[in-house]
Amino acid sequence: MSSGSGVPVPLPDGSSVIVISGPGGVGKGTLVSRLLEVDPRLWLSRSWTTRERRPSEAHDAYHFVTRDLFEDRIAEGGFLEWTEFLDYLQGSPIPEPPEGRDVLFEIDVRGAGNIKELYPQALLLFVDAPDRSAQEARLRGRGDSEERIRQRLAKADEEVVLAHGLDVVHVVNDELDRALADLRHHIEQHRSR
Repeated sequence: MSSGSGVPVPLPDGSSVIVISGPGGVGKGTLVSRLLEVDPRLWLSRSWTTRERRPSEAHDAYHFVTRDLFEDRIAEGGFLEWTEFLDYLQGSPIPEPPEGRDVLFEIDVRGAGNIKELYPQALLLFVDAPDRSAQEARLRGRGDSEERIRQRLAKADEEVVLAHGLDVVHVVNDELDRALADLRHHIEQHRSR
């Protein structure tokens, strides 16, 4: 199940839309945190989720909410896009970036496709691990359960196929600083268009 508002929300003049997606455990969150530290023009649209916070996860990694609160927000039209992913809901709230800032979404690949439909000029960056064994090690390192690791690894191949159907720039996170430099390069190229 997936949905969106179907209508793009106007953004401040000069604001770009940048989407980072990829399978769970490939390092998207770490890369996004680093991007926000080094690029003051980026403004993160923090996703909502009904899943439990992982023990190693920052309290502000998402807006962690109950399913009822999330469903109320859907009914109010408060999301650009949302989906049921594995066994929980997650979605991108209507963004309200400050003037002169680019909106950064860290979402799943289906959500990236939804955002691209709303904002055709959006830059889609798809981050992946060098291989599934590296992804599995990262999932274990962040404390995912064995069942969740199995689910995320199975979902990863599906997400790669979906990404190939979108106009994405593929970035392999085999070395953090290099992957960060790649992302920054693509963002600057996008801004200069």
